[in-house]
Formats: sequence, structure tokens, C-alpha cells
Amino acid sequence: MVDDVPKISEAVNLSVVVPIFEEEESIPLLVEMLVAELDKIGRTYEIVAVNDGSRDRSQAVLAEAAARYPQLRVVEFRTNAGQTAALMAGIDYSRGDIIVTIDADLQNDPSDIHVMLEKLDEGFDVVSGWRKDRQDAAIRRNFVSRIANRIISYISGVKLHDYGCTLKIYRREVLEGMRLYGEMHRFVPIYASWMGAKVVEMPVRHHARKFGRSKYGLNRIFKVVLDLIVIKFFSQYLVKPIYVFGGAAALFMAGSIASLVFMLWLKLVEGVSMIQTPMPVLAAMLFLLAVMTILLGILAEILVRTYFESQGRHAYHVRGTINMSGKA
Repeated sequence: MVDDVPKISEAVNLSVVVPIFEEEESIPLLVEMLVAELDKIGRTYEIVAVNDGSRDRSQAVLAEAAARYPQLRVVEFRTNAGQTAALMAGIDYSRGDIIVTIDADLQNDPSDIHVMLEKLDEGFDVVSGWRKDRQDAAIRRNFVSRIANRIISYISGVKLHDYGCTLKIYRREVLEGMRLYGEMHRFVPIYASWMGAKVVEMPVRHHARKFGRSKYGLNRIFKVVLDLIVIKFFSQYLVKPIYVFGGAAALFMAGSIASLVFMLWLKLVEGVSMIQTPMPVLAAMLFLLAVMTILLGILAEILVRTYFESQGRHAYHVRGTINMSGKA
């Protein structure tokens, strides 16, 4: 998916991507559980573990596990880049037609994978896990998570109960060309749905953390909402940014006109001198903001067109073709 990722010809059907940050105690049991479960499924598979700059013995433990299990492949970051970057690297380095993402803290249950694969085989493109019975702190995690999930569902229009569950399964074609930043990994089902993919959610098991402590704080909710706004913009207005800037310019212009009308009303009806009110300055400032916003919109349009032309990309997404011998 990126140019500097080594091209590996050997294909597998299933890739399990595991982002890891300071989980040295969980890794041996996690790998053992994954191998046992994946062996039962009967598909060719690999486990791609991404060490996200851990400062404990996670890398050494992964190296020991990789020596024991050739199915385990390890990518090590120089520094901590975050869960989204770790998942993106795992996807980039994976080879499977089907990609499973799972947490390394043993709270997700590997035995749910085969059930989710059966759901995927029903014709879906994304199967998203729902931790219906979460084993986390009732207020600090569960309550806050429910509120965040409702906000995300409302803004995105994609109704899921649990966006934060890492246990998800994707068809590779759904992820092709997708680049993730910030905390955007949880929004892949939303992005996929907007691109026409069939997304389904199903309950999965959730276990209490056995080792260490959670790396996530309440400040993540604010970051998640900001990332969602960015995704919303890119999904609906990437090819027509002038609509956003034009809408903002219209509001500024309306405010400028309203200020001008109110200023004239004060002068003609109330007899108040224009220089005794802030209306002239406000009207002028809003007018200038309207003009500047329109100009920014035009500049954004130029940049978008340059982006699509330089990348050889299209403003549309094709699911498939019939009787088409040529290539667009």
C-alpha cells in the first residue's frame, strides 16, 4: 500500500495484525492463543505484530515467539507512533486477502475470529466487533465510551455500538488506498461504509485486563471527535471544498449585511451616530472574512485538482466491472 514496504510474493489467506505497546507479559499467551485458534480455522495465515516503540521487553519477547512460531512476523518502530500508525504498518506489511485486527492486551478473545469470518463469508466487507459486555471501569471507560459512540454515530450516519473495539475483520480491497492518521483507525468501518462497503457489527467477548494497565485516557475522546470531523470533511468535501468555504463565506456575508442594516436602522430611526457603535467595524470585518474565505475555497479547489492529477487518482471508487477489457 506504500512504496517503501517490501513486496512479498508468498500469499496467505488471513493476516492477523496486532499493535503492541508495552505488553511483554501478554505477548506469549496471546501468540499461543492466536496460533491455536488459527490452526483450527484451517486457512493459511500469518500474524503481523507491530511493536509500537515499546520501552519494556516486548521486542525481546516477540523475537523469542517468532523463533518458535514461523507464522509470526514482527515490525518494530523506532519510537512510539500510536495505535493507528501501528495498525497501518501492520496492514502495509501483511499479505492476506482478509485482515483481522486485534488488541494485544488479551481483552479481545481470539476464539471470536472464526465466528466473525463466518459472518464475513455471508457477503460482508467489514465485520466490526461489539464489546456488548465490557469488563472495564463502569464510569471512566464504559459510560464515556457509550457517549462517544453515540456522538460518532450521529455525526457519521453509520450506526455502530462500539467503534473502539479493535477486533475487526476486513477484506483487503476495502483498505486499498486508505491512509490513517491520528486516532482514525476506529473510523475504518465508517470510511468503508461511505465508500459503499457492506458493514456489519456483531457481539464479541471481552475480558478484564490481566496484565498492566490501559494506555488510554479521557483526553482521547476529544482527539477522536476532531479526527471524525476531518474524516467527515474528506469523505464529503474532498473533491468540492469550495462548498465548505463558500458556506462559511455566505454566513460571514450575511453577518456583514445584517450589521450594515442594523447600523442604518440605528442612524435613521434611533438617531445614533455610526461612529458611536461597533457596527461599521463589524460589518467591514465580516465582509473581508467573506472575501478571504471565498479565496481560500478557490485555492483549496486548485490544490485538490493538483492532488488528483499528480497522484493519478479518481474522484470515484469502482466496486467492479463487467465486460470491460480496457483499464481506466
